[in-house]
Amino acid sequence: MNEGMKAGRIMLIVTMLVAVAGVLVSCAKRSTTSAGKELEVACFKGGYGLDFFEQCAREYEQQHPGVKIKVWGNPRVWEQLRPRFVAGNPPDLTYPGWGMDHWALVYEGQVIPLDEYLDTPPYGKKEGKWRDTFEPSLLELCRYQGKTYMLPYFFSMLGWWYNKDLFEKNGWKPPRTWSELLALCEKIKAKGIAPITYQGIYPAYAVSGFLIPWVISAGGIEAFDNAQNLVPGAWKSPAFLKAAQMIDELRRRGYFQEGANGMDHTGAQMEFISGRAAMIPCGTWLHSEMRNVLPSNFRMGFFLPPVLDDGKGDPTAVGIGIEPWMVPTKGKNRELAIDFYKYMTSLEKAKQFVEQKGTLMSIRGSDQANFPEYLKEPVDVFRRAKTVWSVEYRQWYPKLGKEVEDATQALLAGNLTPQQFVERLERAAEATRQDKTIPKHTYTRGQAR
Repeated sequence: MNEGMKAGRIMLIVTMLVAVAGVLVSCAKRSTTSAGKELEVACFKGGYGLDFFEQCAREYEQQHPGVKIKVWGNPRVWEQLRPRFVAGNPPDLTYPGWGMDHWALVYEGQVIPLDEYLDTPPYGKKEGKWRDTFEPSLLELCRYQGKTYMLPYFFSMLGWWYNKDLFEKNGWKPPRTWSELLALCEKIKAKGIAPITYQGIYPAYAVSGFLIPWVISAGGIEAFDNAQNLVPGAWKSPAFLKAAQMIDELRRRGYFQEGANGMDHTGAQMEFISGRAAMIPCGTWLHSEMRNVLPSNFRMGFFLPPVLDDGKGDPTAVGIGIEPWMVPTKGKNRELAIDFYKYMTSLEKAKQFVEQKGTLMSIRGSDQANFPEYLKEPVDVFRRAKTVWSVEYRQWYPKLGKEVEDATQALLAGNLTPQQFVERLERAAEATRQDKTIPKHTYTRGQAR
């Protein structure tokens, strides 16, 4: 072998070795990068548990080798999250539950605006916008000063539940109007059954189940929007006074279950399930929350609070509550958090959540899933709704929210007249208006769905 051939062979070997080394280094870099992708997801553990989120995490890990996702949570997860936000060490993705003031996190710059991500394609798609996969009326509730800071997942509808077997046995129909409600309550009371029970220790149920629906019925959705926007005089408007008078009339007629003002949510709901009360205001979480004690043959139906016979409001208006997720500003894996949440909100996963957990999802098209029997009526109500509303002031202005609930509890107990009730609400609203330390919100209602 001549020297030229030797040199050529040596050069070839060197080149091959360099190439192999480069491949090995490249692979090592990819492996190290993948292995370092660890996502922390902190969730409120409520009636639907954490198992579905953990299932999504394991599936996502399989699709993305090297990614590790830790899902954790408990019923009071916000207590662990508060100090972590303060310390600048929050999780990458979180659903903290309503024990944390979400809007305070927004004001403090603790969570990122999400609009640039919402304008990118959904999970696994090359075209379209992620934002278009959400129900627009629900996405609107996550905005502040033109930016979207939270994203909805499952949501709850607020209305009244009734005992189907009891109603069918007696030939009763769910009341649609105030006059029908009064006539029905008299018939139920004559049977020795409480027409209506409620969760008195937690007056938020009565606010959403009685007060706000009748404000909207009496004065239109504008009456409630004005109140949430702190328009002077809105909380003592004729619409609020009429709603308070309706609540007071039910109390005076003895149509509320005796002792309901001292019941917690499970206590009142047990009265309903046991047949001692015919109707109860509650969200669509009722079945899931009480599933361990529900008789196997118990059938419940859902309807919107009866409207005034001559009311101004949209009779299809429905109250909802969203369960928002958010991405902390100081999270370590922002892009991964977004991609994982895109996966969780894909139509396939949304339908699975509906079927496994028996609730409603914020993703458009998820209402085509195989719903449990008890959710079919709420789904029909939502499909027909032209207007949706949500109690936002409770999160925007916690002191005002507490005062509204305390005053409602006092009204239900007969300790306030309707006029005293609305004057108390207006004083609380005025104090909020005048407090310059409190950031103010303006809710701009979009077009009807």
